[in-house]
Amino acid sequence: MAEQTTAPSPVDGTALDEVVAFTSDLIRIDTTNRGSGDCRERPAAEYTAERLADAGLDPVLLERTPGRTNVVARIPGTDPSADALLVHGHLDVVPAEAADWSVPPFSGEIRDGVVWGRGAVDMKNTDAMVLAVARAWARSGVRPRRDIVLAYTADEEDSAADGAAYLASEHAALFEGCTEGIGECGAFTVHAGGLRLYPVGAGERGTAWLRLTARGRAGHGSKANQANAVTRLAAAVTRIGEYRWPVRLTPTVRAALTELSALYGIDADVQAPGFDADALLERLGPAAALVRDTLRNSTNPTLLEAGYKVNVIPGQATALVDGRMLPGTEEEFAATLDRLTGPDVDWAFHHREIPLQAPVDSPTFAKLRAALAHFDPGAHAVPFCLGGGTDAKHFSRLGITGYGFSPLRLPPGFDYGALFHGVDERVPVDALHFGVRVLDHYLRTA
Repeated sequence: MAEQTTAPSPVDGTALDEVVAFTSDLIRIDTTNRGSGDCRERPAAEYTAERLADAGLDPVLLERTPGRTNVVARIPGTDPSADALLVHGHLDVVPAEAADWSVPPFSGEIRDGVVWGRGAVDMKNTDAMVLAVARAWARSGVRPRRDIVLAYTADEEDSAADGAAYLASEHAALFEGCTEGIGECGAFTVHAGGLRLYPVGAGERGTAWLRLTARGRAGHGSKANQANAVTRLAAAVTRIGEYRWPVRLTPTVRAALTELSALYGIDADVQAPGFDADALLERLGPAAALVRDTLRNSTNPTLLEAGYKVNVIPGQATALVDGRMLPGTEEEFAATLDRLTGPDVDWAFHHREIPLQAPVDSPTFAKLRAALAHFDPGAHAVPFCLGGGTDAKHFSRLGITGYGFSPLRLPPGFDYGALFHGVDERVPVDALHFGVRVLDHYLRTA
C-alpha cells in the first residue's frame, strides 16, 4: 500500500545518525575535480552503491571513462501508471587549498554540531540525505507512490561529460518514465528582513563560456604597431567586462519578485511597462541577493593569454570569458558579443549549455513548498533562478523538468552562498536532520 501523508514518518534515530555519518564519510573520500578529466569518483560511487544495495536496491555503476563512476538505482512505486521522479546529486567536489582552511578539508570532522569539509554543502550532504531516506524506507517497508530514480553523478563540477551528459545520452533507458527531477541548489534558509525564506530552484541561466581570439601583425616591441593583437584583445575584453546587460525578466524571476514584494509589503507591479527592477532590489534589502544575478545575462572575463617575450609583439592573443544566458536571450547574447568584440576579434563558444525554466504554478512546486512548510511553519518558499547551472540541464534532454531542492534549515548568520565552493565549507547537523525529514515527506507525497 502506498504511504499516505498521515502515516508516521520512517525517519528514525538511525536515519538521523546515518545522514551525519554518511556526510562525514563521503567528505573523507577525496573526489576533487580539477577539470580536464583529473578526478576519480569511483571510491565514493562504490561507497554509495554498497549502502543502496544494503537497502535492497539494485544499483548500477556506469563509467564513460575508467574511474569516473556514476550510480543509478530505482525504487519501485506502488502506482505503475504514475510518472517517475528523478532525484540526482553529484559525487565530485571543487578543489580545496588546505592551508586556507581551519580544519583539513577532507577530514569530515564533526565538531560543535557541525560537519566540516569540502562537499558539506555542495553536495555530499544531499547525497547522504537521499541515502538515509532510502535506507529508512527499506527498514520500515515504505514504498513511494511513484518510482523514484536515484542518480549519483560524476563530473558535475566540470563539463558533466563523464556524468549526467553521458547518462542522458548513453543510458536514457534507466530514466524511463521520469518527467520531473529534483537536485541541488534550492530549499536552504535565507534570513532576510526578519523572514525565513527558502528559495526553490525553478530555472537556470545557460552556460556560455567564450573564447576570444585577436589577431594582428607580429613584430618587434620597439616599433609602432597599429595592428597589435594584445591591444585589440584588451579593448574587446574591456568593452565586455564593462558592459551592463539590460534587464530581461524571465517568468521565474518575475514570480520571485512578485512574491518577495508581497512578503515585504512593497507595492510593485512587475508586469507594468517600464517596471524598474533595479529600484525594487534596493527596497528588498538582503532578499535582493536571491534575484540580483538573474535579472540579466552576464559576461565576466576570467583568463588572458598572449605573447612569449617582452620585446616581441605576438600575432595572436586569446581570452576566456564566463558568460551566462537567461532563457530566451540566446540570439540577443550572440548579437551583443558580435558588437562588443568588434571587427578585429573573433569569438566562439568554448563550452555551452542550455538555460532552463520550470513552472512555479505546478502541483510539484506546490508540494515542494508544502514539505518545507510542514517542518518550518512560518517560513516562506519562493521561486528562484540559479545564476549558474547543474546536472538538470543534461537530464532536461530526456524531457525531465528540474527543480532545485536540497533542503537545509540554517541558523541566522550562516552564509550558505559564501561556503558554496568556499573556505571552511560546513553544514550543521541539525540542518542535515531537517533535510532528511523534508526529503522523506516530499518523496512519499510526490
